[in-house]
Amino acid sequence: METSDIHADRRLPVTLLTGFLGAGKTTVLNGLLRSPGQDRIAVIVNEFGEAGLDHDLIEAVDEEIVLMRSGCLCCSVRGDLARVVVDLLNRRSEGHLAFERVVIETTGLADPGPIIQTLQVTPDLARLTRMDGIVTVADAAAGPGTLDQQFEAVSQVAMADLVILSKADLVSDAEATDFEQRINALNPTACVLRATRGDLPANSLWGLSAVRKGAGVVPASAWLAPAAAPVVDPFANLSGMASRSPAKSGISPHDSRIGSASIVLDAPIPDTVFDLWLDTLIALRGPDLLRVKGVVHIEGVPDPFVFHGVQHVFDMPVPIKDWPVDDHQSRIVVIARDLSRPELQRSLDMLRARQPQSNQPAETSGGRVQFHQDIQNVLGASASPER
Repeated sequence: METSDIHADRRLPVTLLTGFLGAGKTTVLNGLLRSPGQDRIAVIVNEFGEAGLDHDLIEAVDEEIVLMRSGCLCCSVRGDLARVVVDLLNRRSEGHLAFERVVIETTGLADPGPIIQTLQVTPDLARLTRMDGIVTVADAAAGPGTLDQQFEAVSQVAMADLVILSKADLVSDAEATDFEQRINALNPTACVLRATRGDLPANSLWGLSAVRKGAGVVPASAWLAPAAAPVVDPFANLSGMASRSPAKSGISPHDSRIGSASIVLDAPIPDTVFDLWLDTLIALRGPDLLRVKGVVHIEGVPDPFVFHGVQHVFDMPVPIKDWPVDDHQSRIVVIARDLSRPELQRSLDMLRARQPQSNQPAETSGGRVQFHQDIQNVLGASASPER
């Protein structure tokens, strides 16, 4: 299993800001650009005219780049996202621009998957940047109806590391809580923060993508609980996740297309078994994998690894110095569309069935073929409906 070292990762962090139409992404963006200490950010928007940037924030404009009074940059995408990001990085390396992170604001109904794929499979971008997190803005007032009507909005919630609940002041506390519970049912691993008029600590948007623990890095709890939220056991909600379901009986048909499941494993996983399970999952149902996250204990390796991915695109597993919890158990969660919870759970359970006490059948050529076939029988039995 190939890995990368988080401590050696000097790539530029990229945050994807997505959300429902009219949910308040621009309000969040303007609030971010006004925040003290957030003066070295390059913001990429679809079009300046659609971005709604506050005029008093703007210092100067050229054909593609707006210089903000705070020192931030705002860049317009007119087609090729990869070209725009590479151009910004080139200007930075030549000393013409100064920024330390990138925020990409998507259009209202954009699927985050293709954008993430662009960043992680384009050679120059994969070498120079890393995904730092997916932030989705969902408004408490119109959000429930948007989830009912737009499956793209459901996907945005399911892929998010952080969901910002905007306009919570326009509904009752009970209504906001109900919406939070619906979001948690779609994506049990996402942290949810309420924001009024886009007001929230800017640092809560950073460092969302991976468990990092050790000297000079973000605590492990930051993976699932941003710094602005109360620090809790980051895996407290995973062990019972397989049995979770939306609280209300009248679930939207869009919500019902999302399934999630998790597993906790006591014994270390042979690397061959883990690699084969993940490779087969991606090969069979890659487009339907909205989020896959985990901390795994690989057999023969003392330190744990963290991995995560969206659809076909997965970061290299990252070793971390210390276990985020004391039990040294592997924890994996899968959120997918058009795969039922039982199907996902049976796939995850195969990791337990193929552990060392079962004679490691996946360690042999014949065992690998059989293991692949078993997963295919579980995940390939039901074809995804047309989207």
